[in-house]
Amino acid sequence: MMSEPEARAVLARRLRTQGRACAELGSPLYADLMERAATDVEAGGVIRDVLAGHEADPGPSALALRLFGGLHRLALEGRAPDLAAHLPSTGGDGDPTASWRAVLGTIREQFESVRDLTNRGVQTNEVGRSAALLGGFLEVTDETGLPLRVLELGASGGLNLRFDHYHYRGPGWEWGRSDSPVQLDGCFIGPLPAMPANGPVVVAERRGCDAAPVDLSAEEGRLTLLSFVWPDQSRRLALLRGALEVAAAVPVTVNQADAADWVQAELADPVPGMATVVFHSVFWQYLTDAARDSILTTLQEAGVRATAEAPLYLLRMEPAYRTFEVRLTSWPGGRDDLLATCSAHGMDIRWGVSDV
Repeated sequence: MMSEPEARAVLARRLRTQGRACAELGSPLYADLMERAATDVEAGGVIRDVLAGHEADPGPSALALRLFGGLHRLALEGRAPDLAAHLPSTGGDGDPTASWRAVLGTIREQFESVRDLTNRGVQTNEVGRSAALLGGFLEVTDETGLPLRVLELGASGGLNLRFDHYHYRGPGWEWGRSDSPVQLDGCFIGPLPAMPANGPVVVAERRGCDAAPVDLSAEEGRLTLLSFVWPDQSRRLALLRGALEVAAAVPVTVNQADAADWVQAELADPVPGMATVVFHSVFWQYLTDAARDSILTTLQEAGVRATAEAPLYLLRMEPAYRTFEVRLTSWPGGRDDLLATCSAHGMDIRWGVSDV
């Protein structure tokens, strides 16, 4: 059992680590608030109190984002008007000092609500990651000329399963629906993905799974996703709101299921006439070693059964050393290629990189 000084040190470190990530990813407001929160923890303040019992939470559970996501949700719901007055996402002034005072006031006034919201897991559905994954779908179409059967692990609300209903643009290059409410512009740095020579991308089937799927038809689900977008990042909020509009018109099934069990069932038999693409983004870190091993074993076994008429692909965007990598593995054959690197939210995509 941790001593009190050890517990405070762990919590402060969690807050500062996330704060640095927020600073690097363009959220100066959250960076400032998390540094203040870390200092408050070290002093034994109200942040220490509200986080009591979370000292041993694993790092990937993103305790800092759970705390501030809960506070953001209260502001979005109109239950924390003082905080809403200072968060840009709710029309506030973005003043960090005033925001911090409102954070402390909200926690003191609604301590149990904040505790309850902090106990919930982070649930994001980062639409920008569709831009990073897009080139993989284009490459599969180019290689096979087949309609796509796309299966997403850790799909949340399934927004990235609707990637073909968004619009993407780079210098002299564009793809997708020009009238889409999701406009992913300026995502690429340097080379752009090649357009498939074997015809247009056709998504014949799209399904996903998640341990706790987000119901996008319900206000509860929409609020959950909005609350975990950092409140001073207007572009991410606009993309998410646009994607929620698309989701209302494009139905997608996201099953509540264990990912290892679900993918085993989905890949039990090859599906001729379609290219099956299993994909995921910033998902792998949340699994146990046993779950990772099970999924990889399933993919390898399904890869043995794959044919030119029923090919199988694994497309993923996951953390690597100081960056994120987009990789594509294909069967038959099991060839694995590094396609691109990008930032955590799918921006700053450097296409055409390789392991060499």
